[in-house]
Amino acid sequence: MQFDDDARLDTSEVQDVRRSRVPGGRATIGGGLAGVIALLLGLFFGVGPDNLGLTSENDQPSVSSSSASQVRESCLTGEDANTEEDCRTVAVVNSVQDFWGQEFQRRQARYTPAQTVLFTGRVGTACGNATSAVGPFYCPGDRKVFLDLGFFEELRSKFGAGGGPFGQAYVVAHEYGHHVQNLMGTLGRAQDGRTGANSNAVKVELQADCYAGVWTRQATRTPDPQTGRPLITELTDADIRDGLDAAAAVGDDRIQEKFQGRVTPESWTHGSAQQRQQWFYEGFRSGDMGRCNTFR
Repeated sequence: MQFDDDARLDTSEVQDVRRSRVPGGRATIGGGLAGVIALLLGLFFGVGPDNLGLTSENDQPSVSSSSASQVRESCLTGEDANTEEDCRTVAVVNSVQDFWGQEFQRRQARYTPAQTVLFTGRVGTACGNATSAVGPFYCPGDRKVFLDLGFFEELRSKFGAGGGPFGQAYVVAHEYGHHVQNLMGTLGRAQDGRTGANSNAVKVELQADCYAGVWTRQATRTPDPQTGRPLITELTDADIRDGLDAAAAVGDDRIQEKFQGRVTPESWTHGSAQQRQQWFYEGFRSGDMGRCNTFR
């Protein structure tokens, strides 16, 4: 994956609070890729909130400090994105939102941008306070994506993904798929409390995978509003394989097999490895969000 060296990055779309601390409080798990791990551990191993990486209302508040400004100061151009992981995240967020803004406009609708919040350790959200252990997630309450960049190493070391920059981009694009669902009114379908291979929870996650694939197809064709050129200049076959590999690594069946030693489809919330790859590839193959109707 390569970015236009001369492109100017829009750091206003990313809030960097990696040196901040937030008080403890009751937490909820959002619709993130790795949130299923916390759910599985809680359901099958009886792990409490502290072990899941979530804060409980009995936690003692921690000291607050000023927010970091690393991204704002160092992530200025596409050249920075080609060399630095946090700057690459900024560039992916910019590209994803450029695409969805233009796609919504083409459909005579209005896209409302969402910030990505980079944090380390613990973060406060409108959905509650959570720690890095829940993985990347989207909170509809404040319309933000929350991401600890350390998750990308865990995606490789704990989940067995091959890694690579585009595997990381897939994670970001998936979370923005949830934002698109929120704007379109479909995200709430996952909140009926049901689980299983055919549940709405799974269908919502698979649709977000499909939307990630749609962006992937269009990324090198989507003009940056400032330059008129695509911010992402190249995606290779190896990049697409990294995306597919990351999608499979967070399939419910693989996670269950790894962490509980057996597969129980009746408790699925995100879909199997095969389903996640299938829907990401459907979005990539078609480049059309209209092909992402996982609810049919």
